[in-house]
Amino acid sequence: MNLLQSIVLGIVQGLTEFLPISSSAHLRIVPALLGWEDPGAAFTAVTQLGTEAAVLIYFRHELWSILTKWLRALRDPALRSHPDVRLGWFIIVATIPIGVLGFIFRDQIETGARNLWLIGTVLIVFALVLGYADRVGSHERSIERLSTRDGVLIGLAQSLSLVPGVSRSGATMSAGLLLGLERPTAARFSFLLVVPAVVLSGLFELREVISGDESVRSSLGNVFVATAVAFVVGYAAIAWLLRYLAHHSVRLFVIYRIALGSLVLGLVAAGAIS
Repeated sequence: MNLLQSIVLGIVQGLTEFLPISSSAHLRIVPALLGWEDPGAAFTAVTQLGTEAAVLIYFRHELWSILTKWLRALRDPALRSHPDVRLGWFIIVATIPIGVLGFIFRDQIETGARNLWLIGTVLIVFALVLGYADRVGSHERSIERLSTRDGVLIGLAQSLSLVPGVSRSGATMSAGLLLGLERPTAARFSFLLVVPAVVLSGLFELREVISGDESVRSSLGNVFVATAVAFVVGYAAIAWLLRYLAHHSVRLFVIYRIALGSLVLGLVAAGAIS
């Protein structure tokens, strides 16, 4: 991987991590369209640390409040009903499924799950799921009204994003919308939920990359460039999406996913990409 490829893939990662269109699918599709080698699941996980940093900085005040109050509540029972403490527990509960399943199926994720036939099909199927969730959801509940049941269900939905094409934000937003959350609320909780899941997977894969063979280690510089670019673009994407969802539906993303999935399936069928 050269410097130009790293910059392009960093932009792709930053743009698609938070939009409900699947960053892992785009990091598989874009290289295939441009005739580049598949950067692999490890590259995807490591560059996600850049978008993770964007979440940490964008939501720094909210995350600090959640963390400090959650820690204080471990010793002070009077704080345990505080919304930030409850939100901290919901984030933990919702992270467990993807952590367990990601570890169990890590080999399949890095190989068979990156098949373009599968990715194209999943892009279309979960576009329909997202569109349905947005259409039938009541869009009434705020983040303060989340429950443990919501955390479990959204966490289970997040685990589906282990398959490229599903989209972490798309799956969690779909679950949130089906549970009646407001669009910006569903997106906000989705972004907060990124924190533990992406940090754990990114650090795990970074260890694998660093301990890999010489050819892998020699590309670390470009991987870090991609990660830095993903951070800058990802920060802008968060701000834009939250503003957009305050006044618009997710129809734009549904249409894009269906169009992209159809294009991928057509090109694979024609033998233009593989």
